[in-house]
Amino acid sequence: MGEGLPPSVYAAFKHSATAHPQNSFLCVPIRPDRAYAPDGLELSYGAVALIVDDLRARYAAAGYGIGHRVGLLLEMRPEFFFHALALNALGCAVVPINPDYRHDEMLYQMRHSEADLVVGVPHRVDDLEAVARDRHEKPLPVLDCTAVPAVIPSPQQKATGGSITHDTECTLLYTSGTTGRPKGCILSNVYVLTAGDWYRKLGGAVAIKPGVDRFYNPLPLFHMNHGAVTAACAMLTANCLILTERFSPNRWWQEVVQTRATIIHYLGVVPPLLLNQPETAEEKQHTVRFGLGAGVEPQLHGVFEQRYGFPLIEVWGMTETGRIFADCHAPRQIDTRAFGRPLPGLEAMVAGPDDREVPRGQEGELLVRHSAADPRRGFFSGYLKNEKATEDAWANGWFHTGDVVRQSDDGMLYFVDRMKNIIRRAGENIAAAEIEACLQAHDAVAQVAVLAAPDDIREEEVMACIVPMSGHAPTPVLAEALFAWCFDRLAYFKAPGWLLFVDSLPTTGTQKVQKTQIFKAGEDPRARAGIHDFRARKKR
Repeated sequence: MGEGLPPSVYAAFKHSATAHPQNSFLCVPIRPDRAYAPDGLELSYGAVALIVDDLRARYAAAGYGIGHRVGLLLEMRPEFFFHALALNALGCAVVPINPDYRHDEMLYQMRHSEADLVVGVPHRVDDLEAVARDRHEKPLPVLDCTAVPAVIPSPQQKATGGSITHDTECTLLYTSGTTGRPKGCILSNVYVLTAGDWYRKLGGAVAIKPGVDRFYNPLPLFHMNHGAVTAACAMLTANCLILTERFSPNRWWQEVVQTRATIIHYLGVVPPLLLNQPETAEEKQHTVRFGLGAGVEPQLHGVFEQRYGFPLIEVWGMTETGRIFADCHAPRQIDTRAFGRPLPGLEAMVAGPDDREVPRGQEGELLVRHSAADPRRGFFSGYLKNEKATEDAWANGWFHTGDVVRQSDDGMLYFVDRMKNIIRRAGENIAAAEIEACLQAHDAVAQVAVLAAPDDIREEEVMACIVPMSGHAPTPVLAEALFAWCFDRLAYFKAPGWLLFVDSLPTTGTQKVQKTQIFKAGEDPRARAGIHDFRARKKR
C-alpha cells in the first residue's frame, strides 16, 4: 500500500494542478445571506496552486518544516486548503479545529498538539488570541487568514530536517471521544493518500470519473470523511470539492443543482430530513450518480433511492482506519445494515471479548487490520502522547473499533451499533440503533436518540428522546402512539420503557447526536418533567 502514490498530499495536488490546471478544484455555493463569498466561488487547480506556492514560500522563509504543527480554524473555506497544502509541502502537520469548539476545548487542543501557530477566520481571531494568552507553555502566534503578513512569525524550535516521505505527519485529527479528553490521531501522508486512492478504486456503484466528478460533502474538513477520504480522492483524480456549510435540508437540492454535484456524501440524519421536505423542482434536476455515507435506516433506504433516483452506498470507516468498507457491488442489500465485505488491505474479524472469532451470524466487535504480516499499514500512526491507548487499541494485532457487527456466511458485514450504545436490559443486549431506526420511520419523528436509563430491577431500561416533527404536538397521545409503533414492530423488551419529548438534541459538527450531552452529569433522566413511563406496558 502506498506503491505508486506521490510522496505527499501536496505532491498529489501539484501533479493534478500541472496536468489539469483548468479543472475546477474548489467550489463555494452561492449564499446571498453569507458575508463570505455570497455570490459563490469556483477556483481551478492552477489558480489554487499559485496561492498555495506563494504561502509555501512565506512559510519556508519563516523556517517552517518537518516537526512543526499549525492549527487551522478555517471552517469550510478554500483557505483551509491554501494553508494545509502549503504546510504539507514543507513537511508540517496541520491541526484542524472544530469551529464549534469553545475556549477550553481549543486551549486543550493547542496545548496538547503544541501547535507553533494558528490561522483563523476573521471573526474567530479574538477567540484564538484569548487561547494564545492562556497557553503559557510557549507562544502561539495568531494569523487572520484574510490578512496573512508577508513575514510570518517564526516557530521557536527549528525544523527537524530530513526528507518528506509517506510517513511524514500530515494531519493531527482529534476524535470526539466518549470519555475524557479527545485523543489526537496522527495521520501520515500515506494514510491520507491511501484513503483517497482506496475511494477511487472501490468500483461497482462507486465509479469515480477523473476530471468530471464534483463532490458535495457537507461533513466538515476536520472529519476524516471529507478532510482525507474525499479530498485526497478529488486531488488524485483532478476533481472538484464543493465546500458547503453544515447540512441544511432547506438548501440541499438548491445547492446540489447549482453546483452541478455528481456525488453526495451523507450521514444517517440526512435521508429522513430530506424525505420530510416537500417535493421541489430541484430534486428532479440534479446530476447526482450516487451518494456515499453511513447510517441510513433500512426502512428509508429504498424510499430515498426511489424518490431521488440514485443509490446510497453504505460504508464503514473511522478516523483511525482511513480506508472504508462499502456495500457497492451488486446485489446491494439496502433493506439491511450491510456495509460491505473485507478486502485485501482491509481485513476484518468479528470477535468476542477474548478476541477470538465468533461463529458467522453472531454479534461481536469488529476488528480490522491491513494484513497479518503488516497489520498497521495505512492506518493512523498512533494517538499523540498516548502510547498505551494506541497499543490497547491494537491488542493481539487487530485494531479494535468498538463497533458491534455480525458477518454472514458470504462475508458481508452488518452494522449493529456502537458498543457504548448497547443497552443491557434483564440479560438482553439491545442495540439503540435498531430502536432509533424504528422510531425514525414514524412520520411524527424528526430526530431521535435512544439510550440506557438506570433501572433498579432490570439493570438498564430503554429510553427514547424524541424531537417531534413540525405540526405534531408532544402530547401523551403521541407518546402512546410512538410506544405502540415500536411495540408492534420489535420484541417487547426493545420498546421504550421511558419516552421523553425534547425541543432539540445536541449534535457534533458532523451532525451526530451527542448522547452524553442530553442530560447533565449526575442527572437522573427518569426525573425529567413530562417524561412518559411505559415500563408496565412492556409485556406480551
